[in-house]
Amino acid sequence: MNSGGKWVDPAPFEGARPRVPWWVLVPGKAKWLAALVALVWAVVIGGVRLVLVVVRYPVATLVPASAAWCWWHFGLSPLVLALLSLVAALLLWFGYDRASFLRWCWFRLVTEWRRATVYVPRWRSVMRLADLAKRERWREYRPRLRRVRSEGWRDRVRVRMIPAQSPDAWELRRDGLAHSFGARSCRVRVLRPRVLELDFVHADPLVRPVPVPALGSAELDLKRVVVGRTETGKPWRLRLLGSQLLVVGVPGAGKGSVLWSLVWQLAPAVRAGLVRLIGIDPKGGMELGQCPDAFDRLVFSNGADAVELLEEIAAEVKERASRYRGIRRLWARDTGEPLTVLVVDELADVIAYQPDRQLRERAARAVQTIASQGRAPGYVLVGLVQDPRKEVVGFRHLFTTRVALRLDEPQQVDMVLGDGVRQRGAAAHEIAEDTPGVAWVKQDGQREPDRARAFHVTDNDLAVLRDYFRPAEVRPFPTTPGGAEEVAA
Repeated sequence: MNSGGKWVDPAPFEGARPRVPWWVLVPGKAKWLAALVALVWAVVIGGVRLVLVVVRYPVATLVPASAAWCWWHFGLSPLVLALLSLVAALLLWFGYDRASFLRWCWFRLVTEWRRATVYVPRWRSVMRLADLAKRERWREYRPRLRRVRSEGWRDRVRVRMIPAQSPDAWELRRDGLAHSFGARSCRVRVLRPRVLELDFVHADPLVRPVPVPALGSAELDLKRVVVGRTETGKPWRLRLLGSQLLVVGVPGAGKGSVLWSLVWQLAPAVRAGLVRLIGIDPKGGMELGQCPDAFDRLVFSNGADAVELLEEIAAEVKERASRYRGIRRLWARDTGEPLTVLVVDELADVIAYQPDRQLRERAARAVQTIASQGRAPGYVLVGLVQDPRKEVVGFRHLFTTRVALRLDEPQQVDMVLGDGVRQRGAAAHEIAEDTPGVAWVKQDGQREPDRARAFHVTDNDLAVLRDYFRPAEVRPFPTTPGGAEEVAA
């Protein structure tokens, strides 16, 4: 437009283009068909979810439904009579078999209660505040609570992670999750891709000592030697054949419990000649001297005698390996040679604290030879140490089975069990002082560590063990007439 000789642009149009919903353009018959399909789909989804709820939580769904059905059809009196009969049956069950009652009845009730009152009401807010839920394009991605199982001392909560999430994000938030759901601690275990299981621990099942079984009561399996009980109630089994064992713990943590539990279970095989025990105790025999008859050879120092014994065992390892070359790959019972178990109490005194540098280097070379080459020819090294630092035990990686008793510092847990194990819940530095023998155990090839407690071997048990190995007194058998009566007299 020309105004006064100047061109003026017109004002831009600021109106909004009208938008029509897409479903308005759909023909009427198609709308009814789509509504019918959506209704059928909603009914199917609702039915499937209802079935899943009944299958996962039968107690919370079937019991109220059955009670309501009985009340509707038969009245209140039969319902009360049925409930009293049910209570009486449960009491009889509890008195007859308490373990099965707790497993199949009581823990299921606790599961339903804790899911309804703890996990479901708090799940959404905890996931958001813990920054485990993400929002992208007006949509919230939140980890899904799949299943809850209570075992009395812990709750096992199965979770499905959101896309692009790793287990490390959950391991970094273990403490926060434990406090949020009212637990003492939380552990993270990976079941399969995108599926985790959180263990919310409420009590310690290993607070009571575990008594030793009867001597020689069970058949010995050198690949699964029972030395205690795990926190799940299963036997704690240590692999000896084809393995090397490192036990680390501060004074009073229970290294002697692990040691004597192992000797206790090996006693029948030692007396039968299947296993040979050799020991080095730099403390002058304060530990291994409690039952010297169990050992084929013993040295009570960290000096030249101990170093010469280590070098002798290292030479035996090489000699036996050369004889097995081309014949077998692993020691077995049919070889006719015993499995040799070398126990070194306070390993650091021999390979690190020895004042003589030459003896220290010789001992370290011999121990490394036994640890690296002794598995196949049947030589097992059991090393007990207090300080797991690299400058003390620089070849920790040669021990395929590592036991972490109570430790002083959190960093020592990763030194013993491996990097990242402490983040997955292996808090060996938090073991109570009044629970000696409680330990975290990690074996090569096993991602998750196990928590267990060794047998409590008392002084009376050691006396029984000494009597077991003490050679029996040989008496002459009477051969002359009347000899039996004379001996009896």
